[in-house]
Amino acid sequence: MIARPVGAQVAPQREEMRGPIVRCPVPVKNRRRVLCVFPSYVPAFGTFQHAYRLMYGVKAFMPPQGLLLIAAYMPEGWPVRFVDENIKPATEADFAWADIVLVTGMHIQVEQIRDIQRRARAAGKVTVLGGPSVSASPEMYPDYDYLHVGEMGDATDAIVASLDASVAPPARQVVARTSERLPLTDFPIPAYDRIPFGRYLLGTMQFSSGCPYLCEFCDIPGLYGRQPRMKTPQQIVAELDYIFSQPNPPSTIYFVDDNFIGNRKAAKEMLPHLIEWQKRHSYPVMFACEATLNIAKQTDILELMREAAFVGMFVGIETPEADALDAMRKGHNNAVPMLDSIRTLNRYGIEITSGIILGLDTDTPDTERRLKDFIELSNIPMLTINLLQALPKTPLWDRLKQADRLSEDEARESNVVFLRPYDEVVAMWRRSIAYANDPENLFARFDYQVEATYVNRKVTPAKGKLTFSNLRGGLVLMWRTLLYICLLSDFRKPFWRMAKHALRRGQIDGLLGAAFMGYHLIHFTREALRGDQNASYYSAKKRTTAMAAVKPPAASKAKEPAAA
Repeated sequence: MIARPVGAQVAPQREEMRGPIVRCPVPVKNRRRVLCVFPSYVPAFGTFQHAYRLMYGVKAFMPPQGLLLIAAYMPEGWPVRFVDENIKPATEADFAWADIVLVTGMHIQVEQIRDIQRRARAAGKVTVLGGPSVSASPEMYPDYDYLHVGEMGDATDAIVASLDASVAPPARQVVARTSERLPLTDFPIPAYDRIPFGRYLLGTMQFSSGCPYLCEFCDIPGLYGRQPRMKTPQQIVAELDYIFSQPNPPSTIYFVDDNFIGNRKAAKEMLPHLIEWQKRHSYPVMFACEATLNIAKQTDILELMREAAFVGMFVGIETPEADALDAMRKGHNNAVPMLDSIRTLNRYGIEITSGIILGLDTDTPDTERRLKDFIELSNIPMLTINLLQALPKTPLWDRLKQADRLSEDEARESNVVFLRPYDEVVAMWRRSIAYANDPENLFARFDYQVEATYVNRKVTPAKGKLTFSNLRGGLVLMWRTLLYICLLSDFRKPFWRMAKHALRRGQIDGLLGAAFMGYHLIHFTREALRGDQNASYYSAKKRTTAMAAVKPPAASKAKEPAAA
């Protein structure tokens, strides 16, 4: 996945200005000032925070699509101020200005979500929490005044009506549950005018919601349903137009859909509109998305994606072991031979980022060797290797809870009581990330991508990308790559080997993408091996001791085999 550094100009807070469409149907009598606050993320393999030092002005990964949508949905007469704490914290002045504080977030952000509530309460403000974490586990947030459980819809309107009537904190917590969702075809354009695009690595859009599959560990079907719901192609084009009317629009946009091909027919019908928009604007942007590996069978869709300039895709491969995929209800990854599927995606110019899970019930002493063989054979450059974590509202959670295999011990790297010895599983994770992100191995896989993937991408006109912020950002990235990687790093030799190959083939975008991804992966891996980072993206554990020193708690030893 390629993303350029973008300019750092910060869009001013335009409190009276709304997005072009506001859909809230509730008639309001009072003027309420709304502060939308998005909590900061815990560092992870997939957020690239180490790479930001190579870029001009980048401070955060992606804009929070859900909160931007809610910001745009607020009544016309309600001023909105938007703060992403991955860029800067909400200030005392922000809280003093507000009548209402709206927050969303995921389980990984639980401590930051609670911290925002405490600050808002100290300022005497009423608080509202929505999003995936509270929708799955409302009991985790007893101190918020209003909880919005579910997607945008009648619960949203009910909360708006209550806040119009009074912004005094209610005597008891109010839980509003969505029973009638707002159709995606009625969604407003997210409040893209509220954010400084130049501070983000990627832009975001949403085409669909929901996924038809029932992977055991995934909470998407429980939260958003199995029947994918879509926006219209016309909505997508209108959003692109609005994004590119803002200062410093992104040069890479990530579709945050749970599964881009959840409805293959709809995706196939939308892509020609994306292609036509790209042609009309001389291809100013590249796209990336998340999809299931069986997209490799849909070569007609892949050809359209190539024409639309899709260059990256996150694929939840999870494990190369076929029996393990069947056990986790992800047998669709076995629909075609895995390595053949990866090569097919590469032939259409799509570089894969792979999710990998260790600590499965099906893991054996041979799992580590098989994973390393897969890394070598697949040549996927970026793999986010995590320990299994059980999320609420998943079949995995229900099964492990029934078997008394959920742990609440905060000293552990996972809330799952593994079948294999805990220390062995953690040690396997450490060895696996060390192998995957060893600079020699990592840049050898990027080197492979030059011929397998980068040369297969559509050659697009330069005109659409020749903007001041693009040129400035590109020059800064090249200079800092030269300084921090080519001259100062201890992994400059393997990088130079890859870089020379990419330069000979004219693959500048691929080279710069490999630079910022590789720089982050190497540094994050070293932190993780020192014990400074968690072994699961979804773990909210606060690291206090080196990972090697962590032992299975006494209560868990009765449930797990002793380490050999």
